[in-house]
Amino acid sequence: MKKIFVTEPSLPPLGEFIPYLEKIWESKWLTNAGPFHQQLEQELAAYLGVKHLALFTNATIALVTALQALRISGEVITTPYSFVATAHSLLWNGIKPVFVDIDPVTFNLDPKMIEAAITPQTTAIFPVHVYGTPCNVEEIERIADVYGLKVIYDAAHAFGVDYKGGSVLNYGDLSVLSFHATKVFNTFEGGAIICPDAKTKQRIDHLKNFGIADEVTVVAPGINGKMNEVQAAFGLLQLKHVDVVLERRAAIAARYRANLASVRGISVPAVADVDRLNNSYFPVFVEADYPMARDALYVYLQTKDIMSRRYFYPLISEFPMYRGLQSARRDNLPVAHHVAERVLCLPIFPDLPLEQVDRICDILRSAERA
Repeated sequence: MKKIFVTEPSLPPLGEFIPYLEKIWESKWLTNAGPFHQQLEQELAAYLGVKHLALFTNATIALVTALQALRISGEVITTPYSFVATAHSLLWNGIKPVFVDIDPVTFNLDPKMIEAAITPQTTAIFPVHVYGTPCNVEEIERIADVYGLKVIYDAAHAFGVDYKGGSVLNYGDLSVLSFHATKVFNTFEGGAIICPDAKTKQRIDHLKNFGIADEVTVVAPGINGKMNEVQAAFGLLQLKHVDVVLERRAAIAARYRANLASVRGISVPAVADVDRLNNSYFPVFVEADYPMARDALYVYLQTKDIMSRRYFYPLISEFPMYRGLQSARRDNLPVAHHVAERVLCLPIFPDLPLEQVDRICDILRSAERA
């Protein structure tokens, strides 16, 4: 039987991609803000409901560049419950991460913990919209305004998420998207920074192209973060199918919720109160009254060719380059540890048949007899 992974890339029909490749081949414009790159920036901004968008070759370079663009330094308050790229981008900029605990319902940064962590060295807040659920953006904005801090959202999971009449990407000073192959919308690898105005986008465009302003002028110590034309072309094709992708994900998530409602010891997070979700992941939590411990269930599912993922475990604060920080102490992050030790993300991707969702749920239901 074919193994079922947590996520698989959304791939439109190959025949639809060939004409894009032929245009690239004919034009011989492979990178450096070619026509597909420019078109994708415009179409994504329109689709997402944002003013300006700068494409990147991947989201990690976009995170590093976002911090550079706002000249962030010193200490930055962030979450331990994320993919390591969030904190790594701080270290690459010589910034000290300061971890605070998460909210037990949303799994995002707990605003109540942020203010207590602010010091004279704090320059920014770096939250993550975990699983596509929006952070408490209003309270984070209030704190940032009071203390004069910048806010950069790691929005890797938040493509297409709408909140209170608009895109969640419009909150904060900058938001960073991921277009990695496993994301809701992908360009093989890729990412983007959402910019509030044309001046900020221009600075970011300079930074992602070595700081080059024109043929003889370099205005900043930039990096090579440009998205190439093949990635951009694939993104344009993906954009034509993304609404269907979101509908399929919603149907799969609904099927899981219906099936798992009666499974003792498996809890499913409440649906976020937003205008539009993207169901980028489907986390469940293995509670004390489930017949197996979380790690035992993880291994048991593998024997059934179901490749679940303990996402996010371990916490970022547990890795060697971070665990020596004062803020990484376990007693500083009790909720994050409790969540990380119970979480299991189940497979969700557009081509996952509902019959397989039923099978996965039946396996979870019958695990006590294993």
